[in-house]
Amino acid sequence: MERRLAAILAADVVGFSKLVQADEATTIRRLKAIWNDVFDAHIAAHRGRIFKVMGDGLLAEFASAVDAVECAVAIQTAMGASNGAAPEAAPIEFRVGVNLGEIVIDDEDVLGDGVNVAARLEAAAPPTGVLVSDHVHSQVRGKIGVTFSDSGEIALKNIEAPVRAWSWSPTARPAEAPAPARERLSIAVLPFNNMSADPEQEFLADGISEDIITGLSKIRWFLVIARNSTFTYKGQAVDVTRVAKELGVRYVPEGSVRKGGNRIRVTAQLIDADTGLHVWAERYDRELEDIFDLQDEITQTIVARIEPEISAAERQKIAQRRTDNLGAWECYQRGLWHMWDYSPENHHSSVELLTRATELDPNFSTAYAYLCYAHYEGVVMGWSEDPDRSLQLGLAAARTAIRIDDRDPVGYFAAGRIYMMQGRHDDSIAALEKSIELNPSFSQAYHGLSMVLTMAGRLDDAREAGKQTERLSPRDPILWATTVVHAWADVLAGDWQSALSWVQKTKQLARGGGYWIPAVEAAALVQAGRSEEARAAVAEARRALPKLSISYLEKALPTKHPGGLDPYLDALRTAGLPE
Repeated sequence: MERRLAAILAADVVGFSKLVQADEATTIRRLKAIWNDVFDAHIAAHRGRIFKVMGDGLLAEFASAVDAVECAVAIQTAMGASNGAAPEAAPIEFRVGVNLGEIVIDDEDVLGDGVNVAARLEAAAPPTGVLVSDHVHSQVRGKIGVTFSDSGEIALKNIEAPVRAWSWSPTARPAEAPAPARERLSIAVLPFNNMSADPEQEFLADGISEDIITGLSKIRWFLVIARNSTFTYKGQAVDVTRVAKELGVRYVPEGSVRKGGNRIRVTAQLIDADTGLHVWAERYDRELEDIFDLQDEITQTIVARIEPEISAAERQKIAQRRTDNLGAWECYQRGLWHMWDYSPENHHSSVELLTRATELDPNFSTAYAYLCYAHYEGVVMGWSEDPDRSLQLGLAAARTAIRIDDRDPVGYFAAGRIYMMQGRHDDSIAALEKSIELNPSFSQAYHGLSMVLTMAGRLDDAREAGKQTERLSPRDPILWATTVVHAWADVLAGDWQSALSWVQKTKQLARGGGYWIPAVEAAALVQAGRSEEARAAVAEARRALPKLSISYLEKALPTKHPGGLDPYLDALRTAGLPE
């Protein structure tokens, strides 16, 4: 049996039994004419193939989701005109569903989940309308002349998990112009290979693969191919670039699981399908104690590593392109490239590019979220000329991100950073915890949580949250900020030895850092009794930010409790930082 990915169109007459009861002969004659004049003609014109007719319904397959949806809209438009031309006759109306998924070719028949979901979407579609799956909508958005409305997640009969769906009807207002297409990074997680001699360990390999698919699906700007499609390659020796082409994806994670005695070794790698090159590879060796805890730990770590590695690869690809020829996605990635540089010059460029991304695509929630973070960055690094205004702009961008997509963890992460700088510590903690709830692998949210917990005086909790950032994403561009915050928490706790150790680690990680690193180092050096070195560090901090002073820090870093920064500020006074 042949397997392949296809767009499936399912159509069915609304109230067919009632029409037949009223006038059987006329209804059947009219329906045959509709099959010939409307469905056959439009499906052929859109390069589709009818593979099953079932009295009052049919199923057709298309190689392209765009062809399938344009055909569905054309059919419903034609049926509206046909019914309108004969007002004396009872209208014959159809429901249409479209899904993109794997199909199985069995002789002339087509089977599989791709067909089943299309049929269930058709049953849930509005009369005269079209209902498509989220996967289909992501493929056609901005490429066709009509707009679909979000129907949310709907339960479909005999389909295990709810399916997010989008609907269109002839009464919907047509799009004035196609929306700008925003690329979603497409990923297919191949089933991990069981390299153990014990075939019973197959469940562990499958479980890790499935959990990675689930975890990546929580990253809202990823389009993750469903398990039903990727697991068709299970047990095969595959060419990754061929698989990527068949599934239409840009990146492919794959790996293996090997058990020996009471130890488990999991290897994982990420391949760029455009080049066939490895973007990232890692090996994890663990003791086998609680199998479910082990599975959770490894999959969470792998998911957390994949997102920043892909994002870094995308930024590198886009960095050399001309700024005046960038789309929304490219402006977004270029904006991140400038933002993660942590320099005042690149800061201004990041705000401009991320703003441009939101103008090109007003529904790009993650671009709004990181625009918020860029405004936050300007304040926390001391670069903003009007910090209050920057915080207001940042919070507005974060709220827009959450309004567009209240399941995107980056929006809550960004809002949490603004709340912290406004002294709203409880609101900040709640927003960051919400971000982590939505994506437990989002390392940057743990960093944000570590900093606000430090400013709230919960130093032990702050350092634990910071360790999560490093565990989940040891190459994250935000990691230097996590380690310097850990050092800062140590200074506040009076543990200068640990603080200096974390400062040294930060110096190895940071590309920028502004005044933060030398200021924290100066305070730790004072606590260590190394006054001359501390004065030199303060001088370095003031070269990075000439306006740096005790009063500036008291205003810029509001703590939850009065005197929360006293150990830090007292040490900097001793090191010569002016009031």
